[in-house]
Formats: sequence, C-alpha cells, structure tokens
Amino acid sequence: MMIGNVRIPRTATLAPMAGVGDRAFRQVCKEFGCAFVVGEMASSKGLTYSDKKTAALLTVTDAERPMAVQLFGDEPATLAEAARRAMAFSPDVIDINMGCPAPKVAGNGGGSALMKHPKLAGEIVAAVVKAVPVPVTAKFRKGWDEEHVNAVEFAKILEDAGAAALTVHGRTRQQMYAPPVDRDIIRQVKAAVSIPVIGNGDVTDALSAKRMLEETGCDCVAVGRGALGRPWVFEQIAAYLTEGVLLPDPPLKERMEVMLRQIRLACEYKGEYIAMREARRHAAYYMHGLRGAASLRRAAGQLREFADAQRLAEEALRQNEG
Repeated sequence: MMIGNVRIPRTATLAPMAGVGDRAFRQVCKEFGCAFVVGEMASSKGLTYSDKKTAALLTVTDAERPMAVQLFGDEPATLAEAARRAMAFSPDVIDINMGCPAPKVAGNGGGSALMKHPKLAGEIVAAVVKAVPVPVTAKFRKGWDEEHVNAVEFAKILEDAGAAALTVHGRTRQQMYAPPVDRDIIRQVKAAVSIPVIGNGDVTDALSAKRMLEETGCDCVAVGRGALGRPWVFEQIAAYLTEGVLLPDPPLKERMEVMLRQIRLACEYKGEYIAMREARRHAAYYMHGLRGAASLRRAAGQLREFADAQRLAEEALRQNEG
C-alpha cells in the first residue's frame, strides 16, 4: 500500500492514542511488525506557540519509521504553519485528527467536531498539503451522530483536497467507543474514493483484522486499544494475513519481558518519575486475563520505580505458573 511515496505493508497499523501511544509503546509495536505508527495528537496552536510539551509529541525516531505525526485544530492557516514546523522532526507523513471525540478537543472545534464542517475540513487538508512536502492523511469517523452520517461525503472532500490516504473509524462521535463498529460505512468510503483507506474500530486480533479487510475492502487495518498490553498482536495479524497461520499469544514469561522492555524504554525517554506513573496504565493492560488479575492491576496502579514493575512481573508469574 502506498501513502503518497511511502510504502506500507498491508497488515496492521497502530492507531494514534493520546496518553498511551508514546514512543516506547510505538517502538515495541514496531518490533512486533507493526506496519506503520502514528504519534500522539499534538495541538496545532500549541506547536505554533512553541509549546515544549507539544513539540515532544512530534519526535520521530528511525526505529519507528514509517511514522506519521498527528495534528489537531480547526484553523487552516494554523494547521498549515504547525505542519511546517512539524517538518523539523522529519515525519514520513502528516496526519490530521478529525475523529477525536474528547470534549476538550471536539468542544473547541477540532477532532470529530470537523465532521460537522466538511468544507472547513477540506480547506484544512488543502492548506496542509500546500505547506509540506510529505503526504497528508486524515482520520475521521462515521459522522457526528446517527442523524448526521456523512463519512462518504467527507471522504470525497478530503480526497479532492489532496489527502493521500484516509483512516475511518466506523462509529459516530456520539457513540464514542462503545457500540459495535459499523464496517459497512467503511466499505462505502472505500468504494467512493481512489486513495487508500484504513479501517479502524474493533480490530483486536488476527480474525477481526481479516474480517475488517474482507467486509470493507479496505487497504489496511488500524489497531488501537486492542494493542494495549498486547503489542504482539501485530505479529499475529501479519502471520494470519500473509500465511494463514494463527499464532498463539507468547508465553507469560515472554509477555512480562515485553512489558518490562516497554517500561524500561519509557524510563530512558522520559525519566523514571514520569515514566513509572504513566506505566501504571500500560502494566494493568498486560495483567488482563491473568489469574489474580484484579490484585495485579491494583499493584500496577502503585508503580513508582522500575523495580516495582520487576516485582509485579515476578508476582504475575508466581500466581500463574505455579
């Protein structure tokens, strides 16, 4: 699959996830064969105001390539300037978030609020395309609510504006993440445009990835929450799509080693104090499905030092391999 001049394997990409899709997690996902990663969304206004926290979200490393940085906002000129500044980080792709349902984003006119303003969304894409030398993509939803399902019209406008690829989450903003995903709307978008379409929503394993591809005809799938605590899902999806092989989850010892590697990387990148507090959420996902999961998740919520994570891994093994 080609996003402009960027070649992407037709397996599974990592969907952007604010607050959890950090560099350490992205790197571990890439190690398991993730085809393409998108960074955490950064505010276009924050970037144009030279906000250090916003700039930190845009770091791109060779280990993560091919990689997109993701911007959000609702002003074409501001997004264009932010995209120009983002080029200092050498991303392979600029992605524009038009699907985030969070009130602090959509309530200020960005993210999924742009679904209510297709013309403005097209103007944003056109402005960013003109501003940068790399492909520009966008991620959006089925619509704002069930009374305003406009993903097909929206997709055509973005394609006409110069978007190189589209990611479609098959839920409305009103639905957030709760109900089953609407694959048919993704199929309709794919049929309506000639650029690559990535299907997103409820892809959690190899079988659901295959179902998304078969039912929508999309070019690739994006995995979001399904990869949390399970970065090996990308290896499993690739094996099933390319060889028809259903790989089992790794042994628990290996899974705990992956968790510790991710946390260790986060400590290297952010310092132990910040990384360990952010690791609490990730560690809890790694405990999912284990014997004693409730108590293990409680312990995960108390992580303060890397040694605590090591003890958590040892306790998980003790309770589940005895």
